[in-house]
Amino acid sequence: MIKMKDIIRDGKPTLRAEAAKVTFPLTAEQKKLAEDMMLYLENSQDPKIAEKYHLRAGVGLAAPQVDVSLQMAAVLVPGPDNEILFKDVIVNPVIVSHSVQGAALSEGEGCLSVDKDVPGYVVRHDRITLRYDDVDGNEHKIRLKNYPAIVCQHEIDHLHGILFYDHIDKKEPFTMDDSDLIIE
Repeated sequence: MIKMKDIIRDGKPTLRAEAAKVTFPLTAEQKKLAEDMMLYLENSQDPKIAEKYHLRAGVGLAAPQVDVSLQMAAVLVPGPDNEILFKDVIVNPVIVSHSVQGAALSEGEGCLSVDKDVPGYVVRHDRITLRYDDVDGNEHKIRLKNYPAIVCQHEIDHLHGILFYDHIDKKEPFTMDDSDLIIE
């Protein structure tokens, strides 16, 4: 089981490296990593389990965050009424198209690998078309918008050595275009 001590923090070289593409079939170790990353997200979103193991809640966890430089990330985006908006382990993900319109979370973004609060808007694409493989090597192409799109873009950034605060305007952190959306 992945715990907070297993998640590397800002400053570790793996977080700033370009992760390697995954080849199929996955090894047993890679499949276990995928399962463990998803289990972390499930556990972190369960208040009782999260409290017991001192887990910070997360909606995404990329392999580089557990010091494995592979293009793989678990994503679990909850919605209202216990609905799941998106759940899968995305392998070798690529954004094949995106909206011109930007969007940012009203409260800003956080990251399990960044212990400090970094205020500011992280403007991303509001809608994306994502192509990825699942752990069995099956290709998927899906359209995501709003929060699930933002989460996937955050995780894909991890696979390319980018952290969320790299997107924040250093001089005016709460500046956005008038056409950009604020996601509550």
